[in-house]
Amino acid sequence: MKTLTKAEEQVMQVLWKQEKGFLKDLVDAMPEPKPHSNTVATLLKILVEKQFVSTETIGRMHLYTPLVTKEAYSQSSLSGLVKGYFEGSYSKAVSFLIEDNKLTVEDLELLLTQLKHKNNDND
Repeated sequence: MKTLTKAEEQVMQVLWKQEKGFLKDLVDAMPEPKPHSNTVATLLKILVEKQFVSTETIGRMHLYTPLVTKEAYSQSSLSGLVKGYFEGSYSKAVSFLIEDNKLTVEDLELLLTQLKHKNNDND
């Protein structure tokens, strides 16, 4: 899957939350300071070219809909991060977060509980 720039990702975050929308709706939903509508229109054009977004013409306006789910992009991004920075090892990524004090014992216990439930569901 292709990667997104920070600006493209910001537009996608709004589009994922809105599920679909016209340019004006998407600009209105952007966080402050809001980018100019021409900037968002250019980013949407790029997202269509990258096949992250589809467009449907309704009258003189375009309705934008995400083609890639947030979950699919998140999974791809995380996999790329782990592959690029942690030699493909998720345990090294978790170790890094622990050493950097980003994960607490409670977080790890929750993850372990989720992992145990998932393993029990697969049995």
